[in-house]
Amino acid sequence: MNRFTSAALGALLLTVALVSCAATPEGAPSPTPDSPKPSPTATAEPAATPTPSAAVEPACDTIVSAGTVQALTDQGWTFEEKEFVVGGVTLADGLLCFWADYSVASDHGQLYGWSTISAEDATAAQTSLLGEGWTREDGPDGIYITENPQFAMGTDEDGYGMTYLFGDGWVKFADTRQGLILIEWAS
Repeated sequence: MNRFTSAALGALLLTVALVSCAATPEGAPSPTPDSPKPSPTATAEPAATPTPSAAVEPACDTIVSAGTVQALTDQGWTFEEKEFVVGGVTLADGLLCFWADYSVASDHGQLYGWSTISAEDATAAQTSLLGEGWTREDGPDGIYITENPQFAMGTDEDGYGMTYLFGDGWVKFADTRQGLILIEWAS
């Protein structure tokens, strides 16, 4: 037996010996084999129910997946939050997030946005975007409004640039349509 195994075995035996020799607290009766087992007693008080923690507000590091936040921060990127304006409609409850490495001058970054939106504001925003040459596609998740690829600064592998996804009472935004999947907030 090596010294490490011997020491570990010795410590284990010492612990077992000390626990088995421990006395019962003063005034506490020692249980005997013939002692009746205590039975639970009913109380008039209901069991305490844990209260839910305060709801988390949408933020640049909570609207996207935790994996996305980790990947971006691992690259040394941080975010700047901006006002979320969609087709000329300002969404006071929303946020637009610019993720980038702000320690260097670069045009490389990623955009994510999310907001609640009324049906009236969604219609106004979509109408404005379509009037500026954006395109509309209906999908199973909602209505996609995408910039004209001729004018896109960057596109995903399917050729989509900046895209809004309008759902029931909410809107998401990413710098590519594929980027919308990274936004997990309340959709």
